Amino acid sequence: MRVNVRLFARLRDIAGTSEIEQQVEEGATVQAVWNGLLNEFPDLKNYQSSISTAVNAEYSRMDALVGEDDEVAFLPPVSGG
Repeated sequence: MRVNVRLFARLRDIAGTSEIEQQVEEGATVQAVWNGLLNEFPDLKNYQSSISTAVNAEYSRMDALVGEDDEVAFLPPVSGG
């Protein structure tokens, strides 16, 4: 099934794009989507322990299930002043 992946800030810079369409197996989790990204963009691994995730604009956990055409977002921590 197809999911739409959104990447923000440094994650977007590493991937070179803010949106990616990804194919995942039925019953996939946010973690499976992330693992697919790691296969394509290994430098994302540096952010694995600190990212936030969202499914369809609602914060989620890595073990949340994703469905056909869901939007899965990965957000690194941000700093500001």
